[in-house]
Amino acid sequence: MQNREYWICWQLLMPGAGRRVWEIINYFGSPEQAWQASQNRLAAIPLLGREGARRLVKRRESLQYHRLLSYLEKINCQIITIADSGYPPLLKAIYDPPPALFVRGHLPDVEQAALAIVGSRRPTPYGLAAAESFAAELAGTGLTIVSGMARGIDSAAHHGALRTGCTIAVLGCGPDVVYPRENERLMKQIMEKGAVLTEYPPGTVPQPWHFPSRNRIISGLSRGVLVVEAAAKSGALITADLALEQGREVMAVPGNINSNLSAGTNLLIRQGARLVTRPADVCEELGLGDLSLGQAPKSLAAYDLTGLEIKVLHALTHLPQSMEEIVAACRLEAGQVAAALTVLELRGLARMLPGKMYAAAGL
Repeated sequence: MQNREYWICWQLLMPGAGRRVWEIINYFGSPEQAWQASQNRLAAIPLLGREGARRLVKRRESLQYHRLLSYLEKINCQIITIADSGYPPLLKAIYDPPPALFVRGHLPDVEQAALAIVGSRRPTPYGLAAAESFAAELAGTGLTIVSGMARGIDSAAHHGALRTGCTIAVLGCGPDVVYPRENERLMKQIMEKGAVLTEYPPGTVPQPWHFPSRNRIISGLSRGVLVVEAAAKSGALITADLALEQGREVMAVPGNINSNLSAGTNLLIRQGARLVTRPADVCEELGLGDLSLGQAPKSLAAYDLTGLEIKVLHALTHLPQSMEEIVAACRLEAGQVAAALTVLELRGLARMLPGKMYAAAGL
């Protein structure tokens, strides 16, 4: 085998166990020497011991490497090893990067800046709107949006990014496993305009312990992490902690002080995370300047709106509002506002959210 194949074999043998893999490889000096080590030599490593070495050798002997490669080719899944030039440099620099990644779709340029957006699996309309709006505007500036394709905030971030740019989904299962099942269409869309990647081999079903390990990749790929709605005990806060360990910037969207779903994000802000209320705050925190200057926004004149429709548009923000709130802000009749919102939705300038709430879709 070539050196690259040894990296792949270690990833197949011990997926999700980055620190343990690196301890073994570093003990022997290279992935090849570690792979060829006898059971007795492996048993000398404290983290393995005699029984751990026996189990490791048994799995090594049963590995069907070439059969797996054939299957990966069949599902259009490539393998990027840490020795390859296409391996993301920020991820490569963390303490325990995966020796190899399984990738479906197309990873963006390795030099392109990325931002992770994470949060609750059971968000409020406020959280969904904020995540999608931030993701859409920031992806439109050229940032790659990274998330975990979970329900809620993750999915909203991917949907927003797909409207204007590129996104990466990091899975806690195999590259051929759709989780959650309702995201099958979303996963296909991500593979068309970005990439789905994982450290877990094909066929690996999601397990609870996979996700904390997955989170280190989400933050490791990114220049910073933006948390949108998270409870006091949340996987999103694990991602924020990992980001701090990796030297990444941590940001949070403030939330309702009476909502349990905002307890985690508000705690992050109290602990020093950057409070952000607009996409420009994110660019500033990442030291990217005003990236929106590089994008030419479409003029309102191109949408052929009436004065009344423009007035309603200006009342919309990326935060969800009820019809009553918009009527009060515009000082117009409810029928006029409803008609204007319909036109704005058709023009792609407004979105209706669950609960008959409305938010701006962005120009």
